[in-house]
Amino acid sequence: MRILFFLSLFYLSACNQNEPVAQVPKVSQQSKTTYTILALGDSLTEGLGVDEKDNYPSQLQDLLPTSIKVINAGLSGETSSGLLNRLDWVLKQKPDLTILNIGANDAMRGLPLDLTAQNIDEILSTIEKSGSSVILAGMQMYANLGEDYVNEFKNMYPKLAQKHGIELIPFFLQHIAGNPKFNQQDGIHPTADGYKIIVEKNILPFVLTHLENL
Repeated sequence: MRILFFLSLFYLSACNQNEPVAQVPKVSQQSKTTYTILALGDSLTEGLGVDEKDNYPSQLQDLLPTSIKVINAGLSGETSSGLLNRLDWVLKQKPDLTILNIGANDAMRGLPLDLTAQNIDEILSTIEKSGSSVILAGMQMYANLGEDYVNEFKNMYPKLAQKHGIELIPFFLQHIAGNPKFNQQDGIHPTADGYKIIVEKNILPFVLTHLENL
């Protein structure tokens, strides 16, 4: 698709500049929706604390042709067990691509990692059986949860991505984690500017690889 080819060029050019946020141009294409992206996860996906237009699914939508629809299926407080329970319902949207970011609330509650891994494994299998491609977004936890738990949690995501043969965003909050400039007062949830960086640097490159052959 010519539009996505030029979008990729603009993105790569912007990433070579010494700016905190890549300047990716908006694109518009007036045509019937033919491709659906499902943003699936917890409050980091829903966009807790920011305007609806500033959450990551909305910002991702703004950068894509109108023939591509991005659906926000994030739910604040969601655990992997909770998501597994509502998965069949959200998959009624019939996504072509699903971006999955889940597990942070499991860790914050100290839930057993084997349960979290088992749930995410089943979530991925169910999404794949529905016919949707998947991008898994990894997460990391603070060291106060214990070194063993933190390391096992971090390593859980690449292991699952490898098992399912899917692409992995190594760390969903890369480039903004721990930076007060891009996070709300709780130090956990991104600001609108934080989401802008997440979309343009962490998510968009993976999405473009799925769209370039449309």
